[in-house]
Amino acid sequence: MKALRLIATLLDYPTQEVYQHLDLIGNMIREDTSLPLVTRESLTVFVSQAQNKDLLDWQSEYDGLFERGRSVSLHLFEHVHGESRDRGQAMVELIRQYRNAGLELSVRELPDYLPVYLEFAATQGDQALGWVVDVAHVLTLLQARLEERESDYALVIGALLRLADIELDLTEVREQVAKEERDDTPEALDKIWEEEAVSFTAPDDTSCPSSRYKPSPTQRCDDVSTVQWVEAPVSTSQNITRS
Repeated sequence: MKALRLIATLLDYPTQEVYQHLDLIGNMIREDTSLPLVTRESLTVFVSQAQNKDLLDWQSEYDGLFERGRSVSLHLFEHVHGESRDRGQAMVELIRQYRNAGLELSVRELPDYLPVYLEFAATQGDQALGWVVDVAHVLTLLQARLEERESDYALVIGALLRLADIELDLTEVREQVAKEERDDTPEALDKIWEEEAVSFTAPDDTSCPSSRYKPSPTQRCDDVSTVQWVEAPVSTSQNITRS
């Protein structure tokens, strides 16, 4: 599904290539009549605002928003499992489902990274939007928190929810978010750092701590593709285990 690929691109780290092709992306969005009008309008506004930014400023904004704290993390299981062992097992299962569909991840990204998840969903034909519905509770929380921070990215998440025809009452979520303490302030980051447990033993691969696997911005903006296609093994199932 082309729209999901476009949204995945807009949610990923802004590269020079994407920045140079914002005009093309904007035209593709406006010309895709399969998209609801309100979805096209939201994405078009986001693209227009991105065009008015310097690339370095856009990249700095992205880093400051998504790489500091966890409340607006684009790693889906961060919101479901945190740093528990369950997250590691869920990611192992997600990787297995990607491979069954013929999708191989590079070492640059975790499988629960939202743009990667959307790239996968885009390959699932009539079931594509069903994968978006499966993570609607996380997307709703992200939208409310991005709105609270007055971020343009709330437009993209909102467009994704509307594309999947997800109608949710955000009132309670917004009220909850308004009471939350920010986790991206220097004080909050210092507190998290102080509370992190220090281990001198061999790392447990099943726990998948983000400090080990989370890529740096320079890794995201190199010329290594996030995903690559390989010949898919025969599989009887293409459903991700709901976590």
